[in-house]
Amino acid sequence: MARLDLHGIEKRFGTIDVLRDVNLSIADGEFIVLVGPSGCGKSTLLRMIAGLEDITAGDFLIDGQRMNDVAPRHRDIAMVFQSYALYPHMDVARNMGFSMEIRGAEKSARAARVAAAARTLGLDKLTERLPRALSGGQRQRVAMGRAIVREPRAFLFDEPLSNLDAALRVEMRLEIARLHQRLKATMVYVTHDQVEALTLADRIVVLNGGIVQQVGTPLDLYQAPANRFVAQFIGSPTMNILPVGRTEGGVRLANGTEIALPGITGPVAELGIRPEHLDIADPATAPLTGTADVVEHLGSDTNVYVLADGIGPLMVRQHGHVPLHAGDRVGLTIQPGQTHAFAADGRALRG
Repeated sequence: MARLDLHGIEKRFGTIDVLRDVNLSIADGEFIVLVGPSGCGKSTLLRMIAGLEDITAGDFLIDGQRMNDVAPRHRDIAMVFQSYALYPHMDVARNMGFSMEIRGAEKSARAARVAAAARTLGLDKLTERLPRALSGGQRQRVAMGRAIVREPRAFLFDEPLSNLDAALRVEMRLEIARLHQRLKATMVYVTHDQVEALTLADRIVVLNGGIVQQVGTPLDLYQAPANRFVAQFIGSPTMNILPVGRTEGGVRLANGTEIALPGITGPVAELGIRPEHLDIADPATAPLTGTADVVEHLGSDTNVYVLADGIGPLMVRQHGHVPLHAGDRVGLTIQPGQTHAFAADGRALRG
């Protein structure tokens, strides 16, 4: 496998900056996930690693060797795309082994690698089928098998599950996690789905506007976001952000409720509260009150959209079933120590 290092990577199309000063070191065998909104540069960065896009500035290294001018076929990196891109006239076995075939590898060597990859992906009974006889999940497994057969130094995934339905996405997400555990391979994975990011990644790279906002473990990003953008991008439902006024020991919400922020001395402009850190309470005694606007009963959880008096919309997530209906009056309490303070420019402030 391989270590990947990106030093000051930039990408420009004419006068348009797509990526700016990207610095990232990916350890041998690490699973890195790139996330961010559409147009943030995550797929472009992946294509630059693969050699499919030129690097405007900076250096990209594989195991210490500069690769900026090395052709894609010589980087020994396999890429799995959003579209399966299978040859419709070839069966599963030949699709998986075709890269070895065009390189002139012996038939016995190809067959051995294809058989091993097919067993790894649960395709060993499907090797004689054509792509049209496969489900979407099976086709994506074939695309992954084609990458595995190459035995590359690193795997790149560009939103490989976005064309699958919800059930298949869950199944394939588990398959990719198991694949990483078995192969111990270096993997870089692009997705817009934060559930995939949080469940698959060793570390997540959050991009916005071509700039890396934060790099860290899923738990780091969730519990200690570097700024308001990361706080709202990571986590579903999204974090509530409330404007506040500063007090001597904390902040004051728009309805007059004061919240202590021990140790935080910066100019707090906004307070973030995740939906699961708000609890439904008796409106007669709760510090926050409001009216349930929409109630989503999900079985395992209940999402309540509350129009909080003097504050505005708040999203609340409660575990299990909550017997509320639209129009009901509710009280809310904030779990102690479960708030995030942000400056006016979006920076997270910590004690």
